[in-house]
Amino acid sequence: MSILEDLDRYIPATYNTMKKTGLLLGSTGSNGKSNLMTIGWGLIGIIWAKPIFLTAVRISRYTHKLLEESGEFTVNVPTEDMGEACKICGTTSGREVDKFDKTGLNWKRGEFVKAPIVEGCPIVYECKILYKDSVKLQTLPEDLVENIYPRRDWHILYYGEILKIHGKV
Repeated sequence: MSILEDLDRYIPATYNTMKKTGLLLGSTGSNGKSNLMTIGWGLIGIIWAKPIFLTAVRISRYTHKLLEESGEFTVNVPTEDMGEACKICGTTSGREVDKFDKTGLNWKRGEFVKAPIVEGCPIVYECKILYKDSVKLQTLPEDLVENIYPRRDWHILYYGEILKIHGKV
């Protein structure tokens, strides 16, 4: 089955989980240390005739540093029983905490990227960053800036080419 055919199969479960618990964005820095961050925003589609996972990461996040160093990431779709791990990964920083130790989640390196694949996740996307763009606050409606960016801590949009989808759904 091709990646494009897999997208049709896995997008509904990915979006449903993103709305419920969030997804786990995996990254690994130049020092080899891996990290997870819970994400609640993302898009999957076709751009430049390639399967793309688009994610938004604030510039202040530790994950931003790791993505800039590595140019790759994974998106791990957790099971319902990983809800507490998603909370931990969304409320603590990898700068201070090893989230794998704290959550008890196990992982292995991806087949095409060095970023972590979380064991037990029924769907995992391995992605290489093709393009990135900075959210330009001056072009957003003022109410969005005030509600989403009150500290002017904008997002970088990362367009990751999906190189492989691991799926069991």
